[in-house]
Amino acid sequence: MRYIDSIIAGFGGQGVMLIGNLLAYAGMKDGLNVTYIPVYGPEMRGGTANCTVVLSEEDIGSPIIHSPASLIAMNRPSLDKFQDRVIDGGVHIINSSLIDMELADTDRLKCFGVPCNEIADELGNTRMANMVAIGAFVQATGIIPLDAVISSLENVISARYHKLIPANTKAIEAGAKHVS
Repeated sequence: MRYIDSIIAGFGGQGVMLIGNLLAYAGMKDGLNVTYIPVYGPEMRGGTANCTVVLSEEDIGSPIIHSPASLIAMNRPSLDKFQDRVIDGGVHIINSSLIDMELADTDRLKCFGVPCNEIADELGNTRMANMVAIGAFVQATGIIPLDAVISSLENVISARYHKLIPANTKAIEAGAKHVS
């Protein structure tokens, strides 16, 4: 049975909600049941933000996740807040551009350090660090095909920014390649 629950967390403005929404759309496109719950800190840009996403072949009993099977931490405060809650053996994508990998609980978790900001910079836009992270996550977990994520971009990126879909596709692919 395919099932994963995840917390995706970072600073407001890092695109955490966008990639959570993207993961949910991709799960639906791949025929899974999904839940997506955004949680905002006191400030939008610069404050903390996280979302929970559940993907399952079965009905989802509750969208609330206390001990997730996976975590994407885009910054140090997110690592500090959520890493201890991830179940033993869970998958952890860490933005090693902003988080020292020595802080990763590699004894308990399957940790993947991904320099999301550097990879996005190499592709020409630091703001695509979130897309690098989601590509790494999908590759590391194998929960859905990468193609489902890429084809869902048009559902989560507003029409006026559709011209950025090819660049976001490259960022997703680069993230996936980094953990292959």
